[in-house]
Amino acid sequence: MLGFLLRLLPFWVREPLLIAGGTVLGVRLVYLAVREPDLATAGFGALFLVFTAVRVHTVVRALRARRKPGPAVASGGAVVDEPAQVQPQAQVPAAAAAPAPAATLPGPASPEKEHNAWGQAIAAFAVFGVLALAVWAGPRFMPANDNTPKPASCSDGEQEELPKAFKRTPKPVTGDHLCEALNRPGLAKALGTPGEIAISASGTDNTAPLTDGKVALPEATVTFDTYTVNVSATYNHLTVDQYVKLMKYGSETDVKSLHVLGRPAVLSSDHTMKIEIDLGSGGSGGPVEQGPLARTLTVALDREDRGGYCDISVYSASGALPDDSVLLTLAERVLPKIPELPAR
Repeated sequence: MLGFLLRLLPFWVREPLLIAGGTVLGVRLVYLAVREPDLATAGFGALFLVFTAVRVHTVVRALRARRKPGPAVASGGAVVDEPAQVQPQAQVPAAAAAPAPAATLPGPASPEKEHNAWGQAIAAFAVFGVLALAVWAGPRFMPANDNTPKPASCSDGEQEELPKAFKRTPKPVTGDHLCEALNRPGLAKALGTPGEIAISASGTDNTAPLTDGKVALPEATVTFDTYTVNVSATYNHLTVDQYVKLMKYGSETDVKSLHVLGRPAVLSSDHTMKIEIDLGSGGSGGPVEQGPLARTLTVALDREDRGGYCDISVYSASGALPDDSVLLTLAERVLPKIPELPAR
């Protein structure tokens, strides 16, 4: 298509454009081949330069042909290369010598107006310059493609039916709501890693294990390069005070009771579980192993601690943990989004 359009252009427009384009491409390819040695690039650059040299030779020949004077033209329109020799005429009778009335011959056609070759060449270079300027200035004034990674979003648009436990629970929060409450601008800064973005974010509507699907357990997880944050809400009748007493029989360490936003709370540390799943032909996985240490803040779902609690956990693959103040900051972000349980 481009070749067809070039053939439609006048000679004095087409050839300067080909010369300018071939020169730019040839010099650029040769420069790249010299900077980073590449025989293929050098070959293409030499090919463009040879093509340009041929076009320059064609233009030079055309200019020389235009400057060479053409043959003389007689008044009757006939071309006269040399002066005609005068031949002696024999005497003839007067009647025969009298010239017959000359037929009216058409006069010479008016010569067409010649095109200004230099003007066309200058116009071609001007067009090429405008195109080059547009290519150079276009990215500066047009919006560039933003290839910056975007933070992961929570909802994938698919809404699944909630388990029956959520319908029996008054004002329960869902996994998507927890994810939206957690995955907000400033989360990475609150974790002490302001330059990171969320790699993944998800919310699920589960039920607590060993409860026959009768206890709603929505949770959300947001993962960064350094830390992973998990938030869950357990709608059972276990109070935080009872939970602290159960910790005496568990493996939790560094237990610390406190109040958060006027609600009873407790800080504790425990190891996560590491599960490896083999997706190969066997389809079997390895044994459940001990994962990295996690720091968890457990807060009652209401000020009176009538039952139910929210867990906010932070852990990392390296085992490093943030300061406890980070968990308190996360609780201040998430807890206001979880409705308090009504009086039972």
